Amino acid sequence: MEHKRLMDDPNNRSSHNLKTPTLGGVSFYFTLILVFFFIKNWHEYGEDMYIIPGLTILFVVGLKDDLVVLSPGTKLASQILAVSFILVNDSFGIESLNGFLNIYEIPYYLYLAIGGFVMLTIINSYNLIDGIDGLASIVGIVIMVIYTTIFYLSEEYFFALMAIAMNACLMAFFGFNVSSNKKIFMGDTGSLTVGFIVSILTLKFLALEPTAYGDLPFLLENAPLIAISILIVPLFDTARVFTIRIANKKGPFSPDRNHIHHVLIDYWGLSHKQASFIIGCFNIIFVVLFIILGSKAKNTGMVIMLISVVIFLAYIFFRYNYNFTTLKQKILLKRKIEAIKGKKESSPKKKKEKK
Repeated sequence: MEHKRLMDDPNNRSSHNLKTPTLGGVSFYFTLILVFFFIKNWHEYGEDMYIIPGLTILFVVGLKDDLVVLSPGTKLASQILAVSFILVNDSFGIESLNGFLNIYEIPYYLYLAIGGFVMLTIINSYNLIDGIDGLASIVGIVIMVIYTTIFYLSEEYFFALMAIAMNACLMAFFGFNVSSNKKIFMGDTGSLTVGFIVSILTLKFLALEPTAYGDLPFLLENAPLIAISILIVPLFDTARVFTIRIANKKGPFSPDRNHIHHVLIDYWGLSHKQASFIIGCFNIIFVVLFIILGSKAKNTGMVIMLISVVIFLAYIFFRYNYNFTTLKQKILLKRKIEAIKGKKESSPKKKKEKK
């Protein structure tokens, strides 16, 4: 694998120290294609024939990006093309926001703009949180469990089965991703695939018929807020990172270690597993809280609460607004101190052996 450059080489931004295989996401694609074959009769609008082309485009682009780094513009263009296949399918059409912020009917062109923006945001947000062991897997598992429940209760069994299949891939991958001696990364091949599936499930959730919400434990008008709560981790992290980069006069896609998971590791001293577990638990708690509130509260009050929570979290992490150069120096200094301590601890043992 090293000869064919299928390994991820650690650099100054990396949270790992050893070369690691980075094509774990390849299995996601082939598993999903196989699953679509077996559930092809569970849909109404032939959704699989629209999902597969978009999924294939992102798989190829992600694979090439893992082998030969692509520019953000190339990746964005491929994402727009992949998303276009989904937006033209009638199953995903959003005709109304059902009273969210007193908005009801929306024209088709506005649906295309909103739907495209939502899908592109989710795909890139999920891609950006794949920075430490286990995080993308845990967040993805939480999202898939919630969407499986939603689509099962709304009797959209095709999408429930798709979420279960994606969840199975993530659970199987998780064991290897956090392993100490069999580690593998999902790479862009995996993160783009999972992000695409998450965006499809989110768009379908927002496009459900009003009658489908009868067995769901929240008000129809609160559906957009429930979707935001499900995706709060990637959305908040991406918004925070983009704001910091733009404030530092850098491009929004420029690399750094400003992500929340980097803060938990670099400044709070947590391990990858601990940081991933904490973020995953926060995601679950946030979703449960909003579902409980969404069963009775009006969406105006929930919007105010959501904004308040986001401002509170932004304030907590505000003091970790640092640039890459400063952080790099701190990390190198920390490593030098640890190396010196290690030498001091080993030197007395060598003296004892000589005696």
